[in-house]
Amino acid sequence: MTAAPARPARDVLTLPLIGRMLKHRSGRVLLQIPFLLLAVLLIYDGFTGPQRAAENLATVVPWVHFRGVVVIALLLFGNLICMSCPFTLTRSLGRRFASPKRRFPRVLRSKWIAIATLIALFIAYEWLNLWASPWLTAWLIVGYFAASFILELLFAESAFCKYVCPLGSFNFAYSSGAPLMIEAKDPELCKVCVGKECVNGSFALTPLIRVDTIPVAGRPEGRQVQVTHNRAGVLGCGTELFVPQIRSNLDCTLCLDCARACPHDNVALAARRPFRQWFDPAAWPKRWDVILLIVVLASAGIVNAFGMIPPVYEVIGRLASAFGQVENGVVTPWGEAIALLLLFGVLAVVLPALLVKGAARLSRTLAPTKFTYTDRDVAAAFTPAFVPLGLAVWIAHYGFHFLIGLFTIVPAVQTFLLDHGITALGEPNWSLSGLTDTGVIGVVQVVVMVGGMALSLLVAERSAFRLYKRKAMPGLLPFALLLLAMMLLALLTFSQPMEMRGTVFFD
Repeated sequence: MTAAPARPARDVLTLPLIGRMLKHRSGRVLLQIPFLLLAVLLIYDGFTGPQRAAENLATVVPWVHFRGVVVIALLLFGNLICMSCPFTLTRSLGRRFASPKRRFPRVLRSKWIAIATLIALFIAYEWLNLWASPWLTAWLIVGYFAASFILELLFAESAFCKYVCPLGSFNFAYSSGAPLMIEAKDPELCKVCVGKECVNGSFALTPLIRVDTIPVAGRPEGRQVQVTHNRAGVLGCGTELFVPQIRSNLDCTLCLDCARACPHDNVALAARRPFRQWFDPAAWPKRWDVILLIVVLASAGIVNAFGMIPPVYEVIGRLASAFGQVENGVVTPWGEAIALLLLFGVLAVVLPALLVKGAARLSRTLAPTKFTYTDRDVAAAFTPAFVPLGLAVWIAHYGFHFLIGLFTIVPAVQTFLLDHGITALGEPNWSLSGLTDTGVIGVVQVVVMVGGMALSLLVAERSAFRLYKRKAMPGLLPFALLLLAMMLLALLTFSQPMEMRGTVFFD
């Protein structure tokens, strides 16, 4: 080991102001408090305010503005949303009084629950018209707090973040292209670290002091570092990631507890080349649950957008009729639920899963090699190619609602203030909206989709060359056609008139 460990070229935590703030013992809590106050405000207005979607902060903020900002923030800055998530405050506060020892059941330590909660959220969004119900949206936020609190109370790891939370899974997947990631400044130093505080933390109810000996070139006695564990310490990684083994943003909430806990200042929030993780095969676990999570996110984006165009109602009506769930020509609530379950279950999960497995099998057939690849090996290799296209779908979809309703938050705030006797901003100005030229938005959507498709093809091409060398083109073909079909289907969906949900235009 050298005397001066190699540091990442750009470490955000070394910046004079922001770095010091982020590494502060209470750095994450300071970011969580504003979002906690916002969540409380949304719950309050959702329960007590006007129940018209465009007039209530509980529907305007999450369903129009928050989603549009999230998809861009994930791409530009990484998982700042999970870093600032108020739902996990229970972990930071509760661990000061209790330390649960239970481990999350081994059979459930995968992304299958997250896939199920994602689909459940999409179905509930359409079935219960969450975008139009401030009251139900407020209950959804309360449900998030309750689920996080219960799981943090029961289990040692942050099971809610890693295995359950649908928003967290979305953030993990699409922050993979971001230019920020946790890295070890010197991986060799991590090998001689005794306490592995990045994972285990430095918080202890009973004070503990030990001395670590760090090897230094030219100094046989090494360097002595005193390490203290006490109530002033911080928790380790909630999702149990060991810093030198981190190769991606998957499962990383970017909480920076690892950096705060490390006694050797060996953790960096490293700036890297954007999209690098998409081209790194070691960054993607060869597991069907991870493969399906990425593919389902991309396909669900298309199905979710399809749910907002007129043809979907005909589809729902036909499905409900097939199960006898239509009364006097009107689809019953349970009929709609069954139809949505089939719609999302088949189009967003079952069909994509079969297509990906079929593409993997066909790819192996078209490009035989001396290596014995399984369908899972091939599918895992091409999984990153679905991330850029999937992200493009969500940007195009959420961007539409964000641009259409850009300024609708102003009259919603005015309404809230007037309801509480505050006239500083005057009467609500319902003429405020956003970009009304849907033709311009359509051009933006096409540009975003084509850009995402280009990146996906580039990632898929690199994967094909790694697998098949000279036979890369035949091996690439099935996945290239699948990606192309998804892009065309998304563009066809976006070309249809879409409901301007959560705005005064739709109400």
